[in-house]
Amino acid sequence: MQFMEKEYLKRGYQEVITPNMFKMNLFERSKHAGHYKENMFLLDIEEDEYGVKPMNCPGHCEMFRHRPHSYRELPLQIAEFGVLHRHEASGALDCLTRVRRFVQDDAHIFCRESQLKDELKGVLDFIKYTYDIFGLSFDVELSTRPESYHGGRATWDKAEAILTEALNDFGMPWQINEGDGAFYGSKIDFGINKARGGGKPVMIHRAVFGSFERFIGILLEHYKGKWPFWLSPRQLIVCSVTQEFEAYAVQVQERICRDGYHVDVDISDRSVSKKIREAQVAQYNYVLVVGDKEAKSDQVSVRARDKQDELMGVMSIDDLLRELKNKVEAFH
Repeated sequence: MQFMEKEYLKRGYQEVITPNMFKMNLFERSKHAGHYKENMFLLDIEEDEYGVKPMNCPGHCEMFRHRPHSYRELPLQIAEFGVLHRHEASGALDCLTRVRRFVQDDAHIFCRESQLKDELKGVLDFIKYTYDIFGLSFDVELSTRPESYHGGRATWDKAEAILTEALNDFGMPWQINEGDGAFYGSKIDFGINKARGGGKPVMIHRAVFGSFERFIGILLEHYKGKWPFWLSPRQLIVCSVTQEFEAYAVQVQERICRDGYHVDVDISDRSVSKKIREAQVAQYNYVLVVGDKEAKSDQVSVRARDKQDELMGVMSIDDLLRELKNKVEAFH
């Protein structure tokens, strides 16, 4: 999420928060109710029907329409890490990849029709940049008008022509996925996530990660538990050689934590070889061993998870922090 927040700042997105539930008339006005109501969690509150939101689109559109906008304000990029709920059938639930409550990195870009091509290019480049950082390959499809759709055929044809032009300029191979667009607009599908467009003023709906839970599930399989350092939930662990060096081990942990890294400490009375072995099985990126020599010289002995990693040996904590910072910056 921090990665995405930094990208939003760089790319001009405005982060917002919308309510978790709305009156159903909002979903009816946006035409979502006719397609999604049976998969929504519904509540009756003071004789009004409410729905827990299964998507962010109606809320973002409501934010846009609450006041008139000058064309000079466009494009307006609204982004949200929205908590969504969908009443999936119990048989369809599947670990992290199909859940009833999830977080989605949704965004809607409101722009003039003349800006649409440039905005689509920015979305496509954003998605490719992100997936390249995670080392993910992907296929690209243009999902076209479904049988049941909202709006005029001419508008759909025009939108699909613009999407086709954007994909051709993108420079990657792509295919047509006939009739699999959303009811409100054609989509560009990136295998695991989607970018979508349609409207007047024109609106692009895009999600880079899509569901955070599903994306994490994909990364778990992709990395096979060996997370890159910048993304790892188990970046470092400090292991004391004996209980005599517990205080120094905790001191090292606290010092590295202050620089924003995930650091655990093992000051149990087990042998240091068992501590190291357990840390290796747990896939910590780095094991920092501290004993008499390290405590006296304000240093740590670094053991890397990956054999090709050059960050090894005895070094000062300042040098270690400098190397860790370089590793993080090398990814993004």
